[in-house]
Order: sequence, then structure tokens, then C-alpha cells
Amino acid sequence: MIQCIVTGILLGGLYSMIGIGMSLVFGIMGLTNLAHGDLMILGTYISLVMTRALGCNLIVSVIVSVVVMCVLGFVIQQFLVNKVMDKGEAPALLVTFGLSIFLSNLMLKIFSADNQSINNSLSSKNVVTTDVLSISASYLTSFIIACVIIIGLSLVMQKTNFGRAIRATSDDTMAAELMGVNTKLAYAAAMVICMGITAIAGTLVGSTFVFYPSSGTQYLIIAFGVVVIGGMGSLFGTLIGGIVLGV
Repeated sequence: MIQCIVTGILLGGLYSMIGIGMSLVFGIMGLTNLAHGDLMILGTYISLVMTRALGCNLIVSVIVSVVVMCVLGFVIQQFLVNKVMDKGEAPALLVTFGLSIFLSNLMLKIFSADNQSINNSLSSKNVVTTDVLSISASYLTSFIIACVIIIGLSLVMQKTNFGRAIRATSDDTMAAELMGVNTKLAYAAAMVICMGITAIAGTLVGSTFVFYPSSGTQYLIIAFGVVVIGGMGSLFGTLIGGIVLGV
């Protein structure tokens, strides 16, 4: 029982990382991003290419994946989603649905349907090994990273003008525009943050589990579960939701 609870809590950290991006996008823009899981797996494949083909260590791979996914997130938001945000919820939802189909088939074409995993030293190590309890280094690392990101992001949203502009856009788009906030740019900035976190989550997932080009749907469902349990747009709620789902 102790082993199940501890493993579930640590796994919940990884689940919360998967759900943070979806929670933020919905909380700020009111958009259900159906491409969230496929974008995360794309970040996983970028890290895989960096480690396996180019021989980079995992930290460098994560940095490259974050940069690429942030740029991609800005392009998607600025040139696809923002074009239809004013037309209601359905057009933006359909854009993300189409993007999900495109990305999953693109990854299938490039990387084939074979299962992959990112080799790393943490996946085979335990921090604690006793007769009663064993704690995986990979799970513990994911949990610590999730806590650091959630705390850091909460401070940015609460204490900086940038965070206040994003929260104002989330609360009342028209009032934010009257106060001089570029709401379209705020949406794009929110998507950039979400894609950066999603890239980190993808690398952690790829370092812990095997994955396929079609794995995006599986992790989209996990993200939905985390966000529904923890509350739409709530960062600390996302962590709690991840832990509940993990246990």
C-alpha cells in the first residue's frame, strides 16, 4: 500500500506536467487544445533526435526541444488560432483537431510506427531501495521539476506585469484591450509558455515510458483527467489533479 501511494504521488508530478499546458490554454483563452497530446509527443521526438542522432546529452536536448516548441507554439497561435478566435469556440477547436491529425500522421511518416524511448541514466536507478519501499529516480525527478515549474509560473503570473496582462486578458478581453494590453500577443505568449512546459513534459515522458507517433491521444486523455480533477486554469489544482490521478 505504501509503495502504491508513494509511486502514485510521484507519477502524479509527471501527470501534472502533462496537464499544465492544457490547463493554462483553457484558463486564459477558453480553448480546448485537442492537439495538446500530439504537440507533446512532437517535443518528445525532438529530444529523441537530439540525443540519439546528434549525440547531445539530455539537458541540451530539452533546451533545444523547448526552443523549437516555443517557436512552433507562437506560429500556431499567431497564424492559425488567433485568426479564428473571434469567430467563436468551434472554429478554434476544429483548428486544433486538424492540427492533431496532421501532426500524428507527420510523425508516423517520419519516425515510423515503432516504439521509441529516450535512453537516460535515471530510468534504471532508484533513490531509495528497501524491502518495503523503492523510489524511482525518474519519477522523483519528474515530481520535483513539476513542483518547481508550477511554483515559478505562479509567481510570474502573480508578481509580474507580464503575468498581470495575461490574467487580465483571461478575465475580460475587452477591458484588457481598453487598458492597452495586446490580447492577441498575450494569447501567443501564453501558448509559448505552454509549449515550453509541454516540451519538458514530453522529454520526461519519453525518458520514463515508451512512446509512438499515435501516443498523443493517450496523453491528451490524461491531460483532460488532470485538468478536470484539478480545475480549469488552476496551476496548483493541476498538481493535485495529477497526484489524484496518479494514485
